Amino acid sequence: MTHWTPALVEERLAEAALILRRLPDPRRRGYFSTWPEIVHSFADKVGQEPKQMRVLPSPQAISRMEETLTWTGCLEPIDGKIVWMKAHGERWKEICYAAGLQRAAAHQHWAYGLSVIALTLNRQPVNRQLSKRKLIRLARGA
Repeated sequence: MTHWTPALVEERLAEAALILRRLPDPRRRGYFSTWPEIVHSFADKVGQEPKQMRVLPSPQAISRMEETLTWTGCLEPIDGKIVWMKAHGERWKEICYAAGLQRAAAHQHWAYGLSVIALTLNRQPVNRQLSKRKLIRLARGA
């Protein structure tokens, strides 16, 4: 059994965001083309950028990602939004603009969200009466 810390939670959320980006794009059902696929000659391909190969994630990685997607259910909506934006690699400037918060407040909401997730995964009670700073210290020290 793993003892969850906010740093481990952050790594797992970043991994889930990476796996979400690597999944194939969803397609609408019922739409298809009867035209034959275009075969490009060598002269057509000269000077073009090569297509990047998309490596699909393993089934175990997808299972971990699906488990991780449920973790933000115990958070307030603003905390969950900040946690996921940071996991997707967004800059603090965009996060602050989207959340309508200053940088220090957004960082505190992010650390609080990671701490609540870590405490929940460790099956420790989350006392909502504590201040955010005390709960963050409790999760880091626990």
